[in-house]
Amino acid sequence: MRFAFKTSPQETTWSDMLAVWREADDIDFYESGWTFDHFYPIFTDSTGPCLEGWVTLTALAQATERLRVGVLVTGNVYRHPAVLANMAATLDIVSEGRLELGLGAGWNQEECDAYGIELPPLRERFDMFDEACQVIIGLLSDTTTDLDGRHYQLRAARCEPKPVQRPHPPIVIGGGGEKRTLRAVARYAQHWNYPGGPVEEFAQKRKVLDEHCAAIGRDSSEIMTSTHLRLGTDLDTGPLVEAAAAYAEAGLDMGIIYLPPPHTPAVLEPVAQALAPLSRPLVS
Repeated sequence: MRFAFKTSPQETTWSDMLAVWREADDIDFYESGWTFDHFYPIFTDSTGPCLEGWVTLTALAQATERLRVGVLVTGNVYRHPAVLANMAATLDIVSEGRLELGLGAGWNQEECDAYGIELPPLRERFDMFDEACQVIIGLLSDTTTDLDGRHYQLRAARCEPKPVQRPHPPIVIGGGGEKRTLRAVARYAQHWNYPGGPVEEFAQKRKVLDEHCAAIGRDSSEIMTSTHLRLGTDLDTGPLVEAAAAYAEAGLDMGIIYLPPPHTPAVLEPVAQALAPLSRPLVS
């Protein structure tokens, strides 16, 4: 298994996150670093502080040299996909080709209600998401893009300059929905993030993904798999290692270690040492 880390920009400070990313950039064990895309803290006090994910990631990309960088994942309802495509191309350029482009349909009702952002019913939301993936991939890959969709219409649309990574940065789709999310992974993604849960559930959903890939003639081994591995607030690495070992046995490619706030670089070396027996180097 390979390993990454995630610092959700909630209940934290810029200086603390920056310190973690700068330290991790010097530790080869960590392949990539991730933020999230929310405007309110999630699964905690939603009135607390929360930095915007893409702006934060852009600054962190400039503060690092080696780590691949990504937002896990971007909520489609928050931005027009053509705007997001331009953001992604620019960040891939300023990071010199280190972007992992995380995408999701969006789900946070509280944020949408507060900001007046429409959060359609689930079926319509995934119809939008499928069209958004076509918009983003087209703009990042092709000279011009046309789309006459129900939700998005593009006419000879351009996105210049193109990203460093061709035909586009790797698409990461997060979620576990078997009918729509995993079908979108099979169609559009190079990386599937299973948000977390029982290892048995991951294995079952991986079989569903295999079936979606087979239906369109795609080799599912082309798609990297990852999940969140949570480090507890007590910073005990024992449960983390146990969870990582179980996922490694199930064939997971990457464990993304969710670091709890307050963020501190002091946890990085102990975590890397504890998980080192499970790690395998990235083959370039």
